[in-house]
Amino acid sequence: MPSRRTLLAATAGVTAALAVGNSAYSLGSDDGRLRPLISRMTLPEKVGQLFVVRFYGHSATAPDQADIDANLREIGVRTAAELVAKYRVGGVIYFTWTHNTRDPRQIAELSNGIQRASLDQPRGLPVLIATDQEHGAVCRIGEPAALFPGAMAIGAGGSTADACTLGRVSGAELRAMGVRQDYSPDADVNVNPANPIIGVRSFGADPHAVGALVAAEAKGYQEVGVAATAKHFPGHGDTAVDSHTGFPVITHSRELWEKLDAVPFRAAIRAGIDSIMTAHIQFPALDGSGDPATLSHPVVTGILRGELGYDGVVVTDSLGMAGVRTKYGDDRVPVLALKAGVDQLLDPPDLDVAWHAVLKAVQDGELTESRLDESILRILRLKSRLGLLDRPYADAKDVRRVVGTAEHLAAADRVAERTTTLLVNEDGVLPLSPRTHGKLLVVGADPASPSGTTGPPTGVLAAALTELGFAARALSTGTDPSAATIDSAVAAAGGTDAVVVGTYNVTAGGGQRKLVEQLVGTGRPVIVVAVRNPYDVAQLPMVKACLATYSWTDVELRAAARVIAGRVAPRGSLPVPVQRADDPARVLYPIGHGLTYRTHGTDRV
Repeated sequence: MPSRRTLLAATAGVTAALAVGNSAYSLGSDDGRLRPLISRMTLPEKVGQLFVVRFYGHSATAPDQADIDANLREIGVRTAAELVAKYRVGGVIYFTWTHNTRDPRQIAELSNGIQRASLDQPRGLPVLIATDQEHGAVCRIGEPAALFPGAMAIGAGGSTADACTLGRVSGAELRAMGVRQDYSPDADVNVNPANPIIGVRSFGADPHAVGALVAAEAKGYQEVGVAATAKHFPGHGDTAVDSHTGFPVITHSRELWEKLDAVPFRAAIRAGIDSIMTAHIQFPALDGSGDPATLSHPVVTGILRGELGYDGVVVTDSLGMAGVRTKYGDDRVPVLALKAGVDQLLDPPDLDVAWHAVLKAVQDGELTESRLDESILRILRLKSRLGLLDRPYADAKDVRRVVGTAEHLAAADRVAERTTTLLVNEDGVLPLSPRTHGKLLVVGADPASPSGTTGPPTGVLAAALTELGFAARALSTGTDPSAATIDSAVAAAGGTDAVVVGTYNVTAGGGQRKLVEQLVGTGRPVIVVAVRNPYDVAQLPMVKACLATYSWTDVELRAAARVIAGRVAPRGSLPVPVQRADDPARVLYPIGHGLTYRTHGTDRV
């Protein structure tokens, strides 16, 4: 473990941070120790503190050659350590696709390498390391870490205690690996079934239920000293455009925004949320300029800071997304974001361009140095509250003691069992018994694992059902099965007692619907498991049994298998309405719909 002398010298007498678990703001209580740090920074160092950046590699100093090449090509440095030294960045973000997250011990070592690189600099400060560990459909760190159901599944369970457990367990594991800021929970109210980017990442369509779960999950994270982040302000739940690839426009009135989108963010602020992420969306009722919310002074400073009274850290969504780059160039976006009132500039597409643009804006007088100081003070307050100024390094013993423990994995299983939702069960098809339906075929879509470490779903379901006494065979048929694939599945169903079909975003004319139709035609019982959106059930009126899991990670699929086998009763209820496929103006299943039944075995609570 590196010596603390470098840190103590760098912070010039900054002592222990506020106690872990104090998530409420104590603005000004630590400022007397933080302002001197800011006053000693050079202007380039101040600029660097505002950026949260990505890099390639599993090690801060010795990444693989391919990652060195990628870093040189995209950032102009070889390693994360060189990146920190050159740009003096205040934060970094871990992704799976940048090869940052191989395993818990490696992640902790990477985190320590980054901290060491920063603290070795003149006036060096700890780096705030972040990631998107939402669980469910978005998860950057996979097994052996404990993986929980995603937000909409938690919404189906409806338990604030479970949401808090998710935050507390996930937060403890992230902290052990040196990750101190999580870009979760999602505070968007998903009222648009066609939403291509939020969907199951939202807790649901009831703003008050969403708000309660957002506050509870944030409480769990912040109790264990990890910053929670409510996103995406002012609300990304009603769009049919993905802001990664386009520029969504939200047409809600100001009155509707107050009643719908604003509710969870108000709840998060009341709960003392550490940070809030902006959305790259146009919201004309809040700002008629046509600017994305991330760059909007009326939205960030006028509404979030002024009307909602939020003075915590505001972080942008990734500045590499199309939604924020449509109107302005990459040199203007970070400057305009700071002028709007944000504090952290996340993942610019060209760090050198963005960094120099902010520096030049101060030198030219467009931004004042005192404006930078305001944001840096908020960032340092957060680092202080998280204990980073006193204990910046992860401890290998904590990784072994905390990450993926039997207790944590069991907690995830128990939470998952309370989320599985039984939407249809005509003629008492479920539960199945190995005595009467011993031979099962499991077919369906096998979407890629959110974390890269789970699945494939058909295999996980088949293995789980086999462990429960069935003889289950898996056959992957994909998200758009061809006629030949469908014929193979139908032929395989001939020698079985029942068929389980995992569906993923079924469309009216797509191959998945044709697959289900032809399997139903065999006369075998067909049980559909909608592994992402519960809206699939509206496209499948021919099925007599349908479950929703809201994501396809192993913990949710194993829970669904236990429900199918009658080992636990289905307890989840829809957190969103499901409209009819033939008449979207009419509701097929309302919020709160969810069936249950007696179980074959002991029903665990």
